Amino acid sequence: MLVFWISAEAQTPQKPLQRLSGTITLDGLSNETAWKNIQPFPLIMFGPTYEGTPTERTEILMAYDENFIYAAARCYDSISSSIQANSLSRDGFNPSDDGFFLVLDTFNDNENALSFITNPSGIREDWAIFNDAESQTAPPFNSSWNTFWDVATARTDEGWFAEIRIPFSSLRFEDQQGHVTMGVIVSRYIARKNELHIFPNIPPKWSWALVKPSVAQDVTMEGVYRHNPVYITPYLLGGLGRDFDLNDEETAYVRSDSRKRELGLDLKYGITSNLTVDLTYNTDFAQVEADDQQVNLTRFSLFFPEKRLFFQERSSIFDNNLGGDNRLFYSRAVGLSEEGPVKIYGGARLVGRVESWDIGFLEMQTAKSIDLPSENFGVLRLRRRVLNEFSNVGSIITSRVGTDGSYSYAGGLDATLRLFGDDYLVLNWAQTLDDSLVKAHAVSVTNTARARVQWERRTTLGFGYEASMSYAGPEFDPAVGFAPRVDYYRIGDRVFYGWLPGETSSLQGHVLSFTANAFFRKSDGQIESSEIGPEWTAGFKSGASAIITLKHLTESLTESFEISDQTEVPAGNYNFTNLRIFYQSPWGSLLRSSFNLDAGSFYDGTRLSIGTTPTWSISRHVELSGDYQFNRVRFSDRNQAFDAHIMRLRVKATLNTELSAASFIQYSSDAHDVTVNFRFRYNPREGNDFYLVYNEGINTDRLRELPVLPSNSSQTVLLKYSHTFQF
Repeated sequence: MLVFWISAEAQTPQKPLQRLSGTITLDGLSNETAWKNIQPFPLIMFGPTYEGTPTERTEILMAYDENFIYAAARCYDSISSSIQANSLSRDGFNPSDDGFFLVLDTFNDNENALSFITNPSGIREDWAIFNDAESQTAPPFNSSWNTFWDVATARTDEGWFAEIRIPFSSLRFEDQQGHVTMGVIVSRYIARKNELHIFPNIPPKWSWALVKPSVAQDVTMEGVYRHNPVYITPYLLGGLGRDFDLNDEETAYVRSDSRKRELGLDLKYGITSNLTVDLTYNTDFAQVEADDQQVNLTRFSLFFPEKRLFFQERSSIFDNNLGGDNRLFYSRAVGLSEEGPVKIYGGARLVGRVESWDIGFLEMQTAKSIDLPSENFGVLRLRRRVLNEFSNVGSIITSRVGTDGSYSYAGGLDATLRLFGDDYLVLNWAQTLDDSLVKAHAVSVTNTARARVQWERRTTLGFGYEASMSYAGPEFDPAVGFAPRVDYYRIGDRVFYGWLPGETSSLQGHVLSFTANAFFRKSDGQIESSEIGPEWTAGFKSGASAIITLKHLTESLTESFEISDQTEVPAGNYNFTNLRIFYQSPWGSLLRSSFNLDAGSFYDGTRLSIGTTPTWSISRHVELSGDYQFNRVRFSDRNQAFDAHIMRLRVKATLNTELSAASFIQYSSDAHDVTVNFRFRYNPREGNDFYLVYNEGINTDRLRELPVLPSNSSQTVLLKYSHTFQF
C-alpha cells in the first residue's frame, strides 16, 4: 500500500479587510477622511537583503466598498528627483520603473492570482498568475491578460503616491452570502536601489515568491455580492494588402492588391461571479505583435507564446502540465498554420468555477485555408481540489475535426499533490487518436499514449530536488496541442542547493545544481539523448544576475536532420560538451542589457553562439531596445558551415497613457528577409481601442531562387476600431 503524508500545516490567520466609511476621489493622494481610518500593512524588506532595514518609508493600505476594491501606496522617497518612471504605455511596466504591485488570489485557491501593477506615471499592467507561480522555463504568468480597472498617481517632494480601484465586476470570486475571502500580496519596488518592501512576510525561497498565491495573506470582506455585467465589443476593420505570387507558368512573380473590410463582435458575460462566457464572431487579431524569429539548431519544433487576447483569461485552466512546453491544448493550433493566420469564423469559451470544480470549455470554427480544410476545435477541461488546499486532480478532452473527414481526439488525466512541506507529486496520463490510425487499423493504446510522474521540492533555499520519469509513444500526436518529441522513455532531472549569503555579501542569493537526463528510444531501447552537468545561478543585490552551465551531451540519430539548406547532421552517435554563460546587468538601470555565450563541440563539429539584448529607457516617452544573436556552426571534416544572424529593433514612443506607437523590425540572415511591424494605438479607456497597423516583408536576397524574388514579399496597412459597451 502506498501512503501519502498530507501536510496539515497551519495557514496564516485570516485578516478582515476594512470597509470604507466614506467616498474616495481617485487622485493618487489617499488623503481623504475615509483613508484615515485604514491601517497600513506592516511591510518588511524582501530584497536586496531579506528582513533588512528599509531605506525609504512605505505605507500600503487596502479597503473596499460594495462595488470596488481599493489599494493605496504612499511611496516616500528622500531623493524624490531620483524616482524612476520610464513608461507611459498600457502594459509597459519595465524593471527600471519604480512600482507598486497588488496581487489578488480572488478564488483563494492558492494556485491562480491576478496582479495589478503601476508606476509613478500611472500606467496599468496586469498579469494572470498560474501554477502557484512555479515554472522552470517561461515566467509563470500571462502578461497579455487585461481587465477593467483604474489607477491614479501623484508626485510631491515627499515621494510618489498611487491609488488603484478595481471593480468587483472585473474579478471572479466566490461569495457565500456576501462573505468573500481572497489572498493578498502587496509590494513597493525602488528601481535605483533594487529594493523591495512586501506584505506579508514571504521568505525568498521561491523563484517568483513575490506573486506566489499559496503564501498570500488571506483577507475577508463582508457584504460583497456577485456582479455579472455584460460586455459587448464590436469592431470595424479596413485595410489594403499587397502580395506577390508566382504566375501560372512559374516564370515571374505577379503583384496582387486586395482590400480588407471586416466587422466582428465579442461578448463577455459573467454568468455568476466566478463563471464567465465569451462569444466571438469573425475573430480578428490584426493588432497583435509579430513573433520573434528564431534560429532552430535542433531537430524539434520551436515553441512560441500565445499573444492573442481572446485566449488569455484564465488560460492556465486549460494546462494539464505535461512537463516543459508539452501540452494537450496549445491555443496557437487554432487560427494559425505554417502558411500564416487562418480566418476564425467564431467560437465560444466558458471558464470559471462551479462549487469545487474549475471548468474550461472552448469551441472554435476556422475557415478553409491553403493547406487546411475548415475545422472545428473543441476543448473541455475539469479540475478539482483534493486532499488539501494545494492539491488538485483534473481531466481534459480535445478535438479537431475537419470538413474533409479528418479528425483527431486527445484526452488526459492529471494530478498535482502536495505531500508535505514543499514536496509535490505530479502525475500525468494522455492518449490521442486520429483518423489516419483508424483507417490503417494501427490503433495501439501504448503507441498513442504519454505518461509522466514527477516528485519535486519547490524551493530555491536549502536542499532541493526534482526526479521524474516520462514516456511518449511513437504515434502520440495531440493535434490541438504541442508535443515536439515522441517515441521515448525518459528518466532524470536535478538536485540543487540554494543560499542567502547575508547582508555583507554582494550576492542576494545563489543556487548550485546538477542535472542529469536520459531519453531512451521506445523502438530499440537505446539511449537517444542524454545530458549531464552542473549549473550555477546567482542573483546580485545590484539587480544583476548570472547563470553558468556546463553540459556533456550525447545524441544517437537514426536519420539525418538539416540545420540549413547547405548544412546537415548525418545519422550516427555523437558526444559533445557545451558551456553556456548568461549575464543580465542590473534591471533598475536606464541602460541595461543581457549577454549570452554558448560555445563548445556540437555533434561532429563546433558551435559558437553569442547574443546581447540592450534596452535604453531614454525617457518615459521613448524606449529603444535591440537584440542581436549570432550562431556559428562548423563541421570541418565534412566541409560544411552555417552562420546565422538575427537582429531586432524595437522602438516604443508614448505621448501619454492613452497614445502610443511601437515599431518592431527584424532581420534574419537564415530566412533572407526583413520584417517590419508598426502599430499606433489610441486607448482612451479599457476596452476602447483604435489601431493603425503596418506590416511589410522585404527579401534581402532576391537572387537565391529563380525566378527572381520581388523586393517585397508582402505589405499590409490596417485600421481597426473596437468599442466596449457595458450593461
